[in-house]
Amino acid sequence: MYSEGEHDPEGVAGLLSECELLRSQAYREGVELDDSAASLEALDQLVPGWRDDEESLTWLGNDAGLYLGTVIVRTVAGAAWDFWPNGHPVVRLSSGREVDVVASGHEWASSGVPELSQLYAEVAES
Repeated sequence: MYSEGEHDPEGVAGLLSECELLRSQAYREGVELDDSAASLEALDQLVPGWRDDEESLTWLGNDAGLYLGTVIVRTVAGAAWDFWPNGHPVVRLSSGREVDVVASGHEWASSGVPELSQLYAEVAES
């Protein structure tokens, strides 16, 4: 966990929200990633052509998790990026619950389950 004095939360959020591979893949499919819950639903509808490319799958899973985290941090009151001691990014909710969005992104990229929009809905309700 970091303290406010050690890191620039907005700068960290900006870096984690880049998700270049996911954004370019979505753009090619006509999906605009505007950091909204609706964009997560649109991602869930994409045909998963990336599952045939193991290298892209890993990067895309990472990006999907970071994008999910970005949407949560920007739209769920009290949500913020945090880091485990090994540097792994997670989203910490106001309740103290940590959400490993990167692991969820990898699951979504490889199997489509759980859907990103479903994960967002679960987090937003808690």
